[in-house]
Amino acid sequence: MMMMYWLALGAAISTSLVGQILLKYGASHSVEAEGSFIDQLFRIPTMVGLVFYGGAALLYIVALRKIPMSVALPCTAASYVVIAIIGFALFGEALGTAKIGAIALISAGVVLLATTA
Repeated sequence: MMMMYWLALGAAISTSLVGQILLKYGASHSVEAEGSFIDQLFRIPTMVGLVFYGGAALLYIVALRKIPMSVALPCTAASYVVIAIIGFALFGEALGTAKIGAIALISAGVVLLATTA
């Protein structure tokens, strides 16, 4: 039964990642990349990204029913690792030595916390 809550947490993290990618896409891929905030807000990728964020919040609420918040929230840091790699691969964002070191530390912390639940 506890597995369902861990799956909900994993789904919340994944859904949040999709939302993050869509928000970035909406912010940087348009005819007028420098348009106003309102223009950006009503771009399809931005609106869909916000829906994914809402879905992630609902899934996170389910996970919090049984997973301690002191464990669940740090586990969401796993998304930092994945999003740094996606940012590098899809959007050409820098991924230097310092970022790689930080990713390793975050990963170790997430694994340590997840095993203490």
